[in-house]
Amino acid sequence: MIKPAQYDVVEMLQPVLGANLPAGSQGTIVHQYDEEEFEIEFVDEWGETVTLVRLNRQHFLVIWRAEGEESVSVADQVAQLVDRLPENAGTQILNFAHYLSWRTQGLPQTHPV
Repeated sequence: MIKPAQYDVVEMLQPVLGANLPAGSQGTIVHQYDEEEFEIEFVDEWGETVTLVRLNRQHFLVIWRAEGEESVSVADQVAQLVDRLPENAGTQILNFAHYLSWRTQGLPQTHPV
């Protein structure tokens, strides 16, 4: 599991109404309070700070790592989401991934048990 760190870029999973930030907004971690709470800076197209918001890690995905200066792979972004779901939802996602794998490889489709 990816642990958020200072200067990582994150993407909001849900809107932050008080800050007028829609889901999908991207910001940078500028401070870590503890394992779960982070201060995120959101900037405009000129790099000016629009707002600073304290958020729980459940509200965002890490999409770029400052350490290593690289984007987080789609597989790792999906893993971040699945880690937050109940077990039965994770199983549904796994079944869907199996289906997509079978479909893209042209294999006969069967229903997972």
